[in-house]
Amino acid sequence: MELNSLFWSQIKSTIKSKNGANKLLENWLDPIELIKSERLTDSLKITFGVPSQFFFFYVNEHLKDKIANELAQQSDMQIEIDFVVTGKTASDYNTSLQDVMQNTEQLFQQQPTVIVPVPAKPIENINEDFTFSTFVVGKNSEFAHAATYNVANNPGTNDYNPLLIYGPSGMGKTHLLNAAANEIRKNYSHLRITYISAERFLNECVSALRRQEMDKFRQKYRENSDVIVVDDVQYIGRGEAVQEEFFHMINSFIEKKKQVILASDRMPKDILGLEDRSRTRLERGLIADITMPDLETRLAILRYKSENYNVRLSEDTIQYIAKISKKSIRELEGNLKKIKMFSELQGLNINLELARKVLAHHENTVTISIEEIQRIVSEYYKIRVTDLKSSSRARPIVVPRQIAMYLIKKFLDKSLVDIGKAFGGKDHTTVINSLEKVESLQNQDPQFKNDIDELVNQIHNVTGL
Repeated sequence: MELNSLFWSQIKSTIKSKNGANKLLENWLDPIELIKSERLTDSLKITFGVPSQFFFFYVNEHLKDKIANELAQQSDMQIEIDFVVTGKTASDYNTSLQDVMQNTEQLFQQQPTVIVPVPAKPIENINEDFTFSTFVVGKNSEFAHAATYNVANNPGTNDYNPLLIYGPSGMGKTHLLNAAANEIRKNYSHLRITYISAERFLNECVSALRRQEMDKFRQKYRENSDVIVVDDVQYIGRGEAVQEEFFHMINSFIEKKKQVILASDRMPKDILGLEDRSRTRLERGLIADITMPDLETRLAILRYKSENYNVRLSEDTIQYIAKISKKSIRELEGNLKKIKMFSELQGLNINLELARKVLAHHENTVTISIEEIQRIVSEYYKIRVTDLKSSSRARPIVVPRQIAMYLIKKFLDKSLVDIGKAFGGKDHTTVINSLEKVESLQNQDPQFKNDIDELVNQIHNVTGL
């Protein structure tokens, strides 16, 4: 065995032994390779290689401190750790344990450097429990998580400004916003961070207009903040004066290289009342979507949450809760809390029978709405929901509209009148023609049928229906 492999294997073995039978930790720790060490003025910088960008985000957040602490056990000197995405093994590099140990030994003989951390200021409205380490990443949120993590570690220094995370309510957008604020606060304690909901921004702006205190309002947000984090941006479309202030605030932040992080339950183009200049400004940065997690991710989230709440669940109980909790992550967590509370109040052990009793009303509940189907279809065809409801007869609008009507009838069995009302007041004859057209085209056009099948799969993934 090569010396460098032996050295790193010993460190990994020690970390594993201190963390018991944590198989998850082993899966992330084993692929990390020792690459090189560099002697700096008062520290030793050790670089590790990881196989992918996603891997990088995870180990940097979850394992960096464990590795640094283990290395620090050998000395009081400061250890700096870097991870690089290589996809290579340590044998691809001309690095030996002897080089590492020589540098380490020389530095360990020096006097330790005392670093006094600058205390980070608390942030109003921030939940300190919402961090990147407590966010369970799945295929539905991998890109949003990676983008937010990147911005939080490099605020205002890249093209991801503004960063907009969008997706339905209860998917984890607020968690990521809080995580970004907490991460920036930890790494850039000198930066002033403002976290606010768009609704509160709107109310404060209206109040300032009435009191003729706009200068004070602008100073609060434009001059007294280095990072602005705004949740529920869809509310900005409610008033022209508010949009004016919001637009100029965003412009001011971007011009001064200050970071803007936003969240919305829809794309900018679908925010009712939003002016074109505000829409284009929001679209000019990076937009990352976050959707309902698939069953595999819901199972992972539930396992994490149950461990966090100190709730023991059998595998069949976990499977049951994950399968019926289809609306949102918030619903998934809420169902877990209901079962936990019921078991504590009744003094009963949690099992599948108890879970079924507590959550029986969920089993036959329809978990998708007309609006959600319209959203899924509009996003698939890259048009606006308002286009589906319009009177346009252009084929790029008519075909998605007909498909949306067909899917609503298929999954919700709504009346023809109700379906027509949902599309701008179309009459029942139009709905009938649409349903017949979709049925006919599926038999004639293979690509059209593939589109229908893909949309049906998306709805199944969201609802399990």
